[in-house]
Amino acid sequence: MSDERARRPYGTWPSPISARAVAQSRLRVTELQFDGGVPFWIEGRPAEKGRCVVVRHVDGANHDMLPEPFSARTRVHEYGGGALHVAGGTVYFSNAPDRRLYAMESDAAPRPLTPDLGDVRYADMRLDSTRDRLVVVCEDHRGSRVVNDIRVLPRDGGEPETIVSGNDFYSNPRVSPDGTRMAWLTWNQPNMPWDGTELWTAELGADGRPRDARRVAGGPREAVFQPEWSPDSVLHFITDPTGWWNLYRWDGDEAHPLCPMEAECGQPAWAFGLSSYAFLDDGRIALSACRDGLWRVGLLSPDGGGFDDLGLAITDVDGCVVSDGVRIGLLAGGEREPLSAVVVQPGDRSHTVLRRSTDLDIDDALISAAIPVSFPGWEGATAHAFFYAPRSDTCEAGPEETPPLLVRAHGGPTSATTPAMDPLVQYWTSRGFAFLDVNYGGSTGYGRAYRERLNLQEGVVDVGDCVAGALHMAETGRADGARLLIEGGSAGGYIVLCAMTFHDAFAAGSSLFGIADIETLVAETHKFEAQYFETMVGPYPLRRHVYHDRSPIHFIERVRRPVILFQGLDDPIVPRNQAETMFASLCEAGIPTAYIGYPGEEHGFRQAANIARTVDAERYFFSRVLGIEVGGDVEPVDIVNLERRQTA
Repeated sequence: MSDERARRPYGTWPSPISARAVAQSRLRVTELQFDGGVPFWIEGRPAEKGRCVVVRHVDGANHDMLPEPFSARTRVHEYGGGALHVAGGTVYFSNAPDRRLYAMESDAAPRPLTPDLGDVRYADMRLDSTRDRLVVVCEDHRGSRVVNDIRVLPRDGGEPETIVSGNDFYSNPRVSPDGTRMAWLTWNQPNMPWDGTELWTAELGADGRPRDARRVAGGPREAVFQPEWSPDSVLHFITDPTGWWNLYRWDGDEAHPLCPMEAECGQPAWAFGLSSYAFLDDGRIALSACRDGLWRVGLLSPDGGGFDDLGLAITDVDGCVVSDGVRIGLLAGGEREPLSAVVVQPGDRSHTVLRRSTDLDIDDALISAAIPVSFPGWEGATAHAFFYAPRSDTCEAGPEETPPLLVRAHGGPTSATTPAMDPLVQYWTSRGFAFLDVNYGGSTGYGRAYRERLNLQEGVVDVGDCVAGALHMAETGRADGARLLIEGGSAGGYIVLCAMTFHDAFAAGSSLFGIADIETLVAETHKFEAQYFETMVGPYPLRRHVYHDRSPIHFIERVRRPVILFQGLDDPIVPRNQAETMFASLCEAGIPTAYIGYPGEEHGFRQAANIARTVDAERYFFSRVLGIEVGGDVEPVDIVNLERRQTA
């Protein structure tokens, strides 16, 4: 450290990275695709209260396409995705305010394609140019039960007609370029799409309906991902019979792996429209692959030859690899680059950034780069994380001091964190906090066996790995064992509440829309996850006692340390009563606690003001309970029982 740096305790360093700047610049860049060589994508904008805008890149500039109040977002499976498809110069999108499908050409006004049918939702649409129609996944909420199926409608609009149905869920309806066949994925509860799916294909008859359907791959213990037809109408897909998601080609009778490797070329389909590979005009295939939590992009030759790594400076590919036949489009990020819409020229391996997920300019001297770490997790099994050390260009702590550590438990739980540059992480590290982003057992990126460590063990393995990671950082001298903190959203919020209830490692915790009572959630949550806990916890009600024993709400007397809760008041996935019941119980138990609920927010905060408030409120809460000087730039939080605890 330079002698010119001021000596200040960890956690009190001044930082130019404000919560407001983090929130205002935190775009959700999704669904990148090409049409006629022109890139399109969706931007979810916190500054516009989460409105999702279709953007196109023409003549070196980005242009908005959707006027207010249109918003390209769908709530099929509640998590959405697959809200945009661009083909033949026409933009097709699902509109969030009224749930209808729309089309628009160039700068013309959007025109509705589907009638106003009430709560009928659409996603993952594709143009069947042979029949001049759209094929789309539909989720119909009008009856006594939610119905998911595949429907078609004329390209110019009309009421959609069901052509594939009967199972619980469908995705990826894809018509071959020659128009003769269609492929799709389907699965049934209690499976989730990363547990077991089936890939089906069928001929399309003269009436445009599938006939002579046959299962190509998949089953209860094999998860197929991203079926696609090559330009010459050969079916490709990713599947994991070996324990690793790899790319396969189907010759009409059997499937052949194109590049077997112990790496993940797929990911959990929490949303529609995800892709890990794309076809180039010269026959090569652009493919992304994740090994040990780090993503790479390479090329596969049609004649074999293995994975030719393009050598891009990326560590994360966020479910998007597309091509216009010559160039490759990615949603990707790296150690010093946030998640961005990127176009790659395979010839010279150069790339152009079209849009970053943040326009916040952070000086390199301030950026804390991720350090991959592995450590003994729950019951000694190896677990993984990315560690970020405190970093400042103006301050340093005393030589004998160790920093407070904030552990982040990602959501999902079958998801993953990556080391792409995240301004939110830098918000903490630039103030003198260490940060540990944990890929606990159950996370993707380390093979099916690692993902299945969480089967029947949610609330045990995931929590145990986060606790073990924090203690490992303290034991190795990279964090202060008396100042360990934890935060997380959704399933990560559940991990926080379990850690604060059933363990004693953390000085404080922050739960964002976390689960307090698993049993209650089983009865209240949406169809997509209605039986998810069958795999994660066990059959219900047969294992009802386990649901009870892993629900923090029943063991408030074990909570000893402060907890803050944040909740979207319109959340359909984890309803508000989960946070509000937990808060009331903590108040009654005398635990220092706080609760902030946001009207108009659902599952995951989308409005800039609420995102900023959450970040600053966490810092205020953690600093107050740890006795760290907060500074006057943060709006205070009403912490119940704090004074009583301090004087006890």
